Amino acid sequence: MDVLRKQASKLSKTVAKQQQAVLKQFSGSGYESSVSMVIDEVELQRHQQLEKLYKSTRAGRDFQKDIIRAAEAYTTLRIKHIETGLKFSEDCHKYGSENINDGVLAKAVSLYGGSLVHVEKEHEELNILFSSQVVEPLRAMSSGAPLDDARHLAQRYSRMRNEAEAQAAEVAKRQIRSREVPILENNTKLQMSEVKMQELKANMAVLGKEAAAALGAVESQQQRLTLQRLVAMLEAEKSFHLRVAAILDEVESEMISEKQRKESAIPPVPTNIGSKSEKALYFLAEVLHAFTGASKKELSLVVGDYVVVRQVTPSGWGEGECKGIAGWFPLAYVEKRDNVPTEKVFPDVF
Repeated sequence: MDVLRKQASKLSKTVAKQQQAVLKQFSGSGYESSVSMVIDEVELQRHQQLEKLYKSTRAGRDFQKDIIRAAEAYTTLRIKHIETGLKFSEDCHKYGSENINDGVLAKAVSLYGGSLVHVEKEHEELNILFSSQVVEPLRAMSSGAPLDDARHLAQRYSRMRNEAEAQAAEVAKRQIRSREVPILENNTKLQMSEVKMQELKANMAVLGKEAAAALGAVESQQQRLTLQRLVAMLEAEKSFHLRVAAILDEVESEMISEKQRKESAIPPVPTNIGSKSEKALYFLAEVLHAFTGASKKELSLVVGDYVVVRQVTPSGWGEGECKGIAGWFPLAYVEKRDNVPTEKVFPDVF
C-alpha cells in the first residue's frame, strides 16, 4: 500500500507540473486578466491600465487587418474588371473597324471601346494607390516591432505580477510559520521572502511604467495611422470615380455630337447632274414643318410654303428652290403635292 501511495503521489506531482507548464505557456501568449491586488492600489490601477491598453491595441491591430483584407479584395475584383473591360474594348474596336459602313453605330462603338481603355487604366492606378497608400503601411504597422515589443513588455509584467502574487502568498505563509515557531531558520526564510518581494515590487513598478508608455504610444500611432489610411482610401476612391465620370461624360458627348452631326449633315452635291443615276424628280412639295438652315447651303422653310424639289438622296435630304432661294432641307419636313393652290401662285390677287 505504501508503494501505491508513493506512486500515486509521484503521479499527482507530475500531472501538477505539466498543468503548470501548460498554464505558463498560455500565459505567455497574452495579458492575463486578474482583479487581485498583490501590492497596493497603485499597482492595481497600473494593471487595469495595461489590461485596457493591451485589448485596445489588439482591437486596433485586428481592424487594420480588416482594412487590409477589404483593400485586397477590392483590388482582386478590379483586376477581373480590368480583364473584362479590356476584352470588351477589343470587341468594340473590332466591330467598329469591320463595320465602318454602319456610320454612327460604328463610330459610337469605337469611341466607347477607346473610353474603356482609359477607364481600366484608372482601375490600375487605383489598385496601385490602394497597395502603396493603404495596404503596405497598415501591414507594416500591424506586424511591426513596436507593437510586438510593447505587447511583450505587458506580457512580462503580467508574468511578474503572477510571480509577485505567489511570492506574497509565500511571505504570508512564512509570517504565520515564524509566529508559530519563532526560530532563527524560520525568521531567516521570512526575511529572504520579504527581500524578494521588495525586489519584485521595484521591478514591477519600473516594468509597468515602461509597458504602459510603450502600449500608449502604439495605441496613439495606431489610431492616427488608421485614420490617415482610411482618409487616403476615401480620397483615392473619390478621385477615381470623378475621373471615370469625366471619361464617360466626354465619350457620351462625342457620341451624341457624332449622332447629331450625322443626322444634320448636308449630303454632297452630285457632280453627275443630268446622268441617269441622278434622282432628279422635279416635283412640288408643301412645307409641313418649319426648318431653319444652319448654313448657306441649307434652305430655311416656312410652314405653308411650296418648294420645287429637284434632287433627293438616300439619307433623307432634298435639294430644291423656294421663293428664288435654293438649298438643302430634310425631306421629312415637306410633302409632295400635284399642284399649287391659286392663292400661292397669285398672292396679291386674293
